[in-house]
Amino acid sequence: MNQTAAPVRSSGRLRFGGERWKRWKKYRVLLLMLLPGMVYYGIFHYLPMYGVVLAFKDFKITQGILNSPWVGLHWFRKVFADPYFYTVLKNTLIISFYKLVFGFPVPIIFALLLSEVSNAKFKKAVQTVSYLPHFISWVVMAGIFFTVFSMDGPINAVLQWFGADPTLFLADDRYFRSILVATSIFQGFGWGSIIYFAAISNIDPQLYEAAVIDGAGRFKRMFFISIPMLAPVIAIMLILSMSGILDAGFDQIFNMYNPRVMNVSDIIDTYVYRRGLVEMDYSYATAVGLFKSAVALALILIVNRIVKAIGGKDHALW
Repeated sequence: MNQTAAPVRSSGRLRFGGERWKRWKKYRVLLLMLLPGMVYYGIFHYLPMYGVVLAFKDFKITQGILNSPWVGLHWFRKVFADPYFYTVLKNTLIISFYKLVFGFPVPIIFALLLSEVSNAKFKKAVQTVSYLPHFISWVVMAGIFFTVFSMDGPINAVLQWFGADPTLFLADDRYFRSILVATSIFQGFGWGSIIYFAAISNIDPQLYEAAVIDGAGRFKRMFFISIPMLAPVIAIMLILSMSGILDAGFDQIFNMYNPRVMNVSDIIDTYVYRRGLVEMDYSYATAVGLFKSAVALALILIVNRIVKAIGGKDHALW
């Protein structure tokens, strides 16, 4: 019997010997494909985590991170004592909630409806067109929407045709949040539907054939076959979406907001940007950012627990 191939417990650790090397060799191509992603996350997501110690230090550029004095929870107390922080937090929650409620179902509905289209060429053309906005940066998208919603833009032209007065929508706090949500959905619903198209394509066609024989129409097949089969994917995507409940979209808002709508559009990310990079208050900005990350982690854990309790292990991440 080959002792190196069998698991051996030594000094409290499980060693596999040659068996481990065989597994690495067997999956070497997949591991090489995984390597760029691991390097990316290691450099841009895990290494920067060292910087969170700034939230507990009185950071001085001349002293560096290591030599700056520890101040404990001083910056967190300062953050929670700042009335404007609660305005920023409220804006973030409202915008994120609107995007989740109105934006999350759109890719699902789009995928379900388009999957019922029988013309393959038309279906591919619509899918391709719906993906395109995702590849346009918010710098360009913001310029397009500034033109569309400007005083001389097509929206005001239509309103004037019906006798209404022109409105500068992007400088009016009554409309700005609605425009943010609508433009965010427009930019991302096509790309977000990809995973649902993939899940629908994996549904057994015999289920649909049996439903047709039983006389079920398109909508009945959608409600009683497609949606129940998509439930695990929808649940997992909902859990992942909860991690971004305090991420209302920095790129979009930073390129679209202005001082006239700051009271309804300033979110945690733009606030951290100004306090950290513009005002160079690094420790304060790090404390706000760490608070946001902690809340996001807590929401993921809570929602995963709820989904697991309702739908079982198949609907949860772990």
